[in-house]
Amino acid sequence: MPHLYATGTAMPVISELNPGRVDNPPISNRPTGGQGVLLTEQTSAKKDLDDLLEDHVADPHLAAMARTIARRLSLRRPPTAQLERGTGALVSAPYAYRSDDVDLDRTLEVLAEHPVPEDTDVVVRERMSARRAAVLIVDVSGSMRGEKVRIAAATVAALSADLSGAGDELALVAFWSDAAVVKRLDQPATSAQMLDTLLRIPARGLTNVGFGLSVAHAELARAAARRRTAILLTDAVHNAGPDPRDVAPRFPALHVLLETDGEHGLPLGRDLARFGHGTLSAIRTHRDVAPALNRVLAR
Repeated sequence: MPHLYATGTAMPVISELNPGRVDNPPISNRPTGGQGVLLTEQTSAKKDLDDLLEDHVADPHLAAMARTIARRLSLRRPPTAQLERGTGALVSAPYAYRSDDVDLDRTLEVLAEHPVPEDTDVVVRERMSARRAAVLIVDVSGSMRGEKVRIAAATVAALSADLSGAGDELALVAFWSDAAVVKRLDQPATSAQMLDTLLRIPARGLTNVGFGLSVAHAELARAAARRRTAILLTDAVHNAGPDPRDVAPRFPALHVLLETDGEHGLPLGRDLARFGHGTLSAIRTHRDVAPALNRVLAR
């Protein structure tokens, strides 16, 4: 039998152990966390949103408070965003066999240095847009009350406002011991609608971070934009299902907003950000959200 409390400095490693399976690795081969290895046979499922919200109505006071926070929040769109050809602003770019609107001044500057020009030395004006896709993954385990609601409201509102350009895509995934897609990438919804739906999900006890990440990764894979980002809002107190560190490396960029206003798992949050090629930001109040997202979106 494994020891519940064992020597180590890391967070407990949560893994799924089903005695009926033949592919369970030996206990001796499992890594030891600061409090040993916690075992659970918890299985997770992707829930249908319509069934999940049945007979549950959002608290109107909480919803009104969240919308007030959303109206006050704003983000700075990063000036160095990667550009893709589209219907956005008119910019100068090397000729790529699409536009014949020559930027004569810029082209002459290039020709002064390259008297024998190549096709790409001709500078043309094209409409370019910074197309981005993001999935916000929100931990709704426990009680969605107080500052936790304010933080969720700020995050949903900020991302919804920032990802409002032509071609931008935003998805919202909620998770607890199970998970649900609150908004698909191609589904139109305002920040108020997303937040109202999020608040109508009944509070749950256990937290399966890995399953929430898996559902979010599948949704993000559907994105048309090349620049894809995942943002995980959680306290990282993982207590059901396999170790989520195995899922994090699948993301192009996984940024962790770690809620620190109560019990939280800093080592796990740090590992998820590191393995997911992203950053970790401590979020104590909703006022910490905008600065953290500005740093994330400027990368």
